Amino acid sequence: MKLQCDVEVVNRMLPTYGMKNRGKGARAVLSIGRHVDKTTQRHNIYLMICTAKDRTGSKYKIKENIETFFTRFVEEGKATVRLKEPAVDICLSKADANNLKNFLSAARLAHRGNDTDSLPLSTLTPVRARDVEKPKKKLTIVSKKDYPLTSNFPYSLEQLQVSYCKLSRVDMRMLSLKALRRLDLSNNNIKKLPDTIGDLGCLAELILHNNHLETFSEALCLSSLQRTLQHLDLSQNRLQALPLQFCQLRELINLKMDNNGLVWLPFRISHLSKLRFLSAAHNQLALLPGDFRKLTLENLDLFGNPFAHPNPLDHTIQLTFPLTLQEMAARAVANLRIPYGPHLIPAHLCQDLEVAKTCDCGCTCVNYYIKTAVSMNLHLVSHTVVLVDDMGGTDAPVQHHFCSLSCYSEFLDQCLQRGLR
Repeated sequence: MKLQCDVEVVNRMLPTYGMKNRGKGARAVLSIGRHVDKTTQRHNIYLMICTAKDRTGSKYKIKENIETFFTRFVEEGKATVRLKEPAVDICLSKADANNLKNFLSAARLAHRGNDTDSLPLSTLTPVRARDVEKPKKKLTIVSKKDYPLTSNFPYSLEQLQVSYCKLSRVDMRMLSLKALRRLDLSNNNIKKLPDTIGDLGCLAELILHNNHLETFSEALCLSSLQRTLQHLDLSQNRLQALPLQFCQLRELINLKMDNNGLVWLPFRISHLSKLRFLSAAHNQLALLPGDFRKLTLENLDLFGNPFAHPNPLDHTIQLTFPLTLQEMAARAVANLRIPYGPHLIPAHLCQDLEVAKTCDCGCTCVNYYIKTAVSMNLHLVSHTVVLVDDMGGTDAPVQHHFCSLSCYSEFLDQCLQRGLR
């Protein structure tokens, strides 16, 4: 039984002599195994601690020699084993929580001295230097010949880049790196992302530039990435659309979607309230969603999109007189912010409410409205704007919806007045 973690051996007698412990742990390998007691010449079970400075290890007898275990923070990879003789506390930290639990269970059995034959004991031998090295935080692989085929990625990685390795899918071994904060899989051939990427509970940056992605799943948008993901690079892929749930990734600060085939930006894009850097150049965008007007950006790049030239008089009317009972009820639910869900109303009605439009008057319209597009200067939503076209323009068409003829007429009057001025 072995465990890799940080260890500090604290002598409880030092304060008696007015001395302090060093107060800093060292990377170590702990082993539980049999060793011949020099005084009794009998085999006993010992705990051996090997560090980079002491690779041969220090041994501590376990049987009937553990005063207590402190395991309040075991889920965080921390625990303390208090020995009777010598009077030391063995403080463990930065351990894998499951491995630590198994190790402590084995130590308890060894302490009691019963059923020791079933214990997974180790050979108490000096460790290799690499076993007690400082945990690796960052790994960069930019060549297929350097890609690990037979060994695992270091469990302690916080930053991992694997580029130019011709990966066609995400290696599942990467998904066990629970400390991972930055994952760069750019310049590969990945076609689909596994939903289990959403289980990486610390992931703040996901770089997927220059792959073959065709979709970004709803499950990823509804995973723990909602709480952690701040930087997402989907540029140079084959995306044509993003799911409605994409705007649940509300911690996003930087979003890159250049060089795809996107024909529409996420409908509720204003829900990305922390978004400051947005790049969607060289796509197939003809219009921007109405929610786009609510963004507050620092930098915006929409160059190279085939934006339409809007005319407020060109409109689509999708109204009935009077409104259907379902439309009036749906508007009331949205305007009054009445809670709803598939446990209360049919699922298709929930979907309709999820894509409800907001009229310029502030009211909601669901399936019945008047639709048009109006040119907007992008400096209204972003401090810095990359030119939209080669002509030096910074205007782009934004969609507007109106809940009634009177709202649309009032809007046209305002446009006419601005034109006369």
